[in-house]
Amino acid sequence: MKTSNQTVLPVGILAGVVATLLALGAMAQLSFAVVIYAASALPILIAGLGWGNRAAITAIITAGALGALMVSPPFAATMAVFTLVPAGWLSHLANLARPASEIGGPDRLLAWYPLSDILLHLCGLVTLGMIALGVVIGYGPDLTNELVDMMTAAFQAQDPSFAPDPESLAQTKQMFVLMLPMVQAGLWVLMLFAAFYIAIRVVSRSARALRPREDMPSALRMNRNALFVLLAAILLTFLGGVPAMIGATVFGAFAGGFLMAGFASLHFRSKGKDWRLPVLVLAYISSLLVLPAFLILVLGLADTRRAVALTPARDDQPENPS
Repeated sequence: MKTSNQTVLPVGILAGVVATLLALGAMAQLSFAVVIYAASALPILIAGLGWGNRAAITAIITAGALGALMVSPPFAATMAVFTLVPAGWLSHLANLARPASEIGGPDRLLAWYPLSDILLHLCGLVTLGMIALGVVIGYGPDLTNELVDMMTAAFQAQDPSFAPDPESLAQTKQMFVLMLPMVQAGLWVLMLFAAFYIAIRVVSRSARALRPREDMPSALRMNRNALFVLLAAILLTFLGGVPAMIGATVFGAFAGGFLMAGFASLHFRSKGKDWRLPVLVLAYISSLLVLPAFLILVLGLADTRRAVALTPARDDQPENPS
């Protein structure tokens, strides 16, 4: 689908402005800051999925420039690392297609970049972003111990009788230094992919969609190679120190990917079943607890594959739209 600069540039600039406003809104509304901040990836994704790479790049540059001018360069850099660049890269990957004959498929069909590989890239980008943030802020036991002490003091202010056991407090501090990056990385993968999914739904309702809409329950799985990354991350957590913190971050991000694959597999397996709705509702609610979330994670681990979407080639459909 050909797009002219007269359309691409205004769309990219508008998307960049909206993304910046959403990021600024996250600073003003602390109650839903994480959700609003993740939503700042939506305009970039919509621009990239509907108008191609040039629109996404224009949006990223616009948002970065506005963030640096209105707040500060570090704010713009953080926004770029956590939302802008991942969103632009995901939209680029989603628009990649090549003749199906190159991978042994039928002629006159296009093979689109697999969702499993897109999810794999997202996990890697989130991991790199979290590690970069940790280096910048000096993340480590000193920082997390201070956070635990602040939370303990807050509990004691509410309930003067609250007196944690020193040994239990030490174990909590030791665990917190690994759990915090693990949970943050996994949560960010979930939220960015949710933004990607919403953007696909929005763009697919118009004639702008470059990539055909896929059936997520059947197509969304993790790449088999992610299993080895997850195993390596677990091994790193036993080394202690900086390697353990890196391992926890990697595990959290990739576990988030497998968790989504598990939910997709559950949706696929429950199609047409009478018990589908109550089981899905129960699964989503109970996933806030560790054991149910682990079971869904195992479901994602048990079903790893690369599903390639094939569609008829169009004469106006470029293999790598820009």
